[in-house]
Amino acid sequence: MKSTLQKVPLLDPVLKGIGQIMLQENAWTGLLFLAGIFCGSLQMGIGAILATLCGTITAKVLKYKEEEIESGLYGFSAALVGVALPFYFQSVAVIWIAIVIGAILATMLQHFFIVKKIPVFTFPFVFVTWILLYIFHQVYPVAPSDVLTMETQLNQDFAHAFRGFGQVIFQGGTIAGLLFFIAVFISSPISALYAMTAAVFAAAISSCLSLNPQESIAMGLGSYNAVLCAIVFAGTKVMDGFWVLVSVILALFVAWLMATYNFTLLTFPFVAGTCLTLVLKSIHNNFFKIEKPTKSGVNQRH
Repeated sequence: MKSTLQKVPLLDPVLKGIGQIMLQENAWTGLLFLAGIFCGSLQMGIGAILATLCGTITAKVLKYKEEEIESGLYGFSAALVGVALPFYFQSVAVIWIAIVIGAILATMLQHFFIVKKIPVFTFPFVFVTWILLYIFHQVYPVAPSDVLTMETQLNQDFAHAFRGFGQVIFQGGTIAGLLFFIAVFISSPISALYAMTAAVFAAAISSCLSLNPQESIAMGLGSYNAVLCAIVFAGTKVMDGFWVLVSVILALFVAWLMATYNFTLLTFPFVAGTCLTLVLKSIHNNFFKIEKPTKSGVNQRH
C-alpha cells in the first residue's frame, strides 16, 4: 500500500532527491531538509523544489532507469544548484533560468558518472555551479544576494556542529541545522551521530590549526564537508570510524589548499576527500584480502 507521499506524482522522488544531498533515500528526510531550507530563505526553498523537479523530469524524459529516478539519484545535485544560485546572487530572472538549465546539466552529468559506475557524489553540482559562478561574476555580472552581505554575530558554542549540517545546503541558521540533523537521524541514526562527531572534530582542528577564521568556524563553514564524509563511511565497525577520520582529514586538507588559492569550495573537499579515501580503502581491502560487502546501500550509488 502506497504512502501518502507516494500517491502524489513526482513528490516521492523529488523529496528523496533532496534527502540524497546527505545520502539518505528517505522522503521524510527530504521534507525536513526542505523545511530547514525554507527556514533560512524562501528563494532558496523555491530554488530547491524547482531544480529537483527539473532534474527528476529530465531523468524521466531521457528515460533513465526508473529505480534510480525513484531513489532520488537525479535530484540531489540539481537541488544543490537550485539552492546555491539564490544564495550567491539576487533572485533576478536570469538566475531562475540558470537554475533550470543548471539542474538539467547536473542531472545529465550525474547520469554519465552513474553509467560509468564512478562514485563522484556531488561533483556534478560543484562543476555546474563553478561554471555558473564564473558566468555571473565575470561574463554577465549579477548583484550578490542579501545573504552574502548580511552580518552575523554567532557565539563560539556547540551549536556550530548543527550549523555544519546546515551549511551542507547553504543554511547558516542553528534551527535549520538542527532540522537537518534530525532528518538524517530518522533515516540513519549511526550516520547522524558520526556526522555530528565529525563536525565537532573538524571545527576543533580548523580552530587549532587556524585553517578557518573563528567566525567561519562558528558558522559551520569549517565542518560541513566533514559531515558528508562521515555519512559516507559511517558504520558499526571500528574500521568504519578509521575511514571517517581519514576522509575528514583529507577533506580538511583539500579545503585548506583550495582556500589558500581562493577557490570556491562548495562540496569539492568532501568529493575529493571521500574519493581518495575510497581508493585507500580499496587498496587496504585488496592487500588484506577483505571480502567486499554484498550490500553497500546508497553510498555506492552516488
